[in-house]
Amino acid sequence: MADLTPATVAVTAGRPAHEPDQPLNVPITMASTYVAGGDVEYGRYGNPTWTAFEDALGQLEGGRCLAFASGMAAASALLDLVGQGANVVMPRHGYNGSVMALADLEARGRLSGTLVDVTDTAALHAACADAALVWIESPTNPALELVDIAGVVEVAHAAGAYVVVDNTFATPLLQQPLSLGADLVLHSATKYLSGHSDVLMGAVVTADDELYEVVKNRRSLTGASPGAFETWLALRGLRTLHLRVERAQANAQVLVERLRDHAAIEEVRYPGFGGIIGAVVAAGPDAADLLVRTTSLWVHATSLGGVESTFERRRRWKAEPVTIPEGLVRLSVGIEDVEDLWRDLAGALDRLPTTR
Repeated sequence: MADLTPATVAVTAGRPAHEPDQPLNVPITMASTYVAGGDVEYGRYGNPTWTAFEDALGQLEGGRCLAFASGMAAASALLDLVGQGANVVMPRHGYNGSVMALADLEARGRLSGTLVDVTDTAALHAACADAALVWIESPTNPALELVDIAGVVEVAHAAGAYVVVDNTFATPLLQQPLSLGADLVLHSATKYLSGHSDVLMGAVVTADDELYEVVKNRRSLTGASPGAFETWLALRGLRTLHLRVERAQANAQVLVERLRDHAAIEEVRYPGFGGIIGAVVAAGPDAADLLVRTTSLWVHATSLGGVESTFERRRRWKAEPVTIPEGLVRLSVGIEDVEDLWRDLAGALDRLPTTR
């Protein structure tokens, strides 16, 4: 059927044909080697379980998908797209792993990097002028800043640069960057796509056949391929993505309003959609550290996008930019009952001082 909604695509894509005695789900194919003469031959080149996941996510994003062993494996493959000494533009408040990978490549003379404040549109557009690759997060992690993707694409393409959009936070249900002109979409499938904090996986999606083949070749050469079981789990998680995102977003919007009214919170950052909130604790980093240690339902953990609610003070990581407030706590809102979440969070907040 044509013109299916994303919610329906998430449930139906990547399934076996509707034929008698066919299973409803693609089975896990545990194979490192295939009989010669076909298109796969060896386990680094393909797997039927990968294909099912890639079909589903590709349809959701509007392109062709490649599954990777982790989000960072996928990110590394994209950084490999640029030539020796080329310039990569990235948000200064981008995902810490991506920024660190860029810094490592720059330190080894492989390429140059330009970190830019994406809220400064003029500076962002100016940085695109000599870039080979423009890397966008919208919202950024953890500052939750938004970017005009279509506007950046126009400027970057005029300069001859490719545009990558990390769509991990928004998911293809809330944002489809390829439809805005982006060349490549990156996901940490560990997060919302799999949704249960039990998978390490990444993915790249593109509508450009040439880029698809280049990225696929990088995956094969570097061995950055996912396990069959992990891919099966990610596809299983993808089936409920629309329900989980809907509930997490509804919960987040309630919590945002209540956090804004709480005396222990100095600032609330929320882009207007999704399940991630940034809350700056008024009394500073020690109080923020106390907050994440004194709840019973919210879990102190670094990842996000799972069914359970997690939070952490981001500046506890040494590599986090100093422009991120020391008291900023990133909250990944799960699918629990929102009143239970608020009662647990408010109880911890009420024990905090309201000023430094």
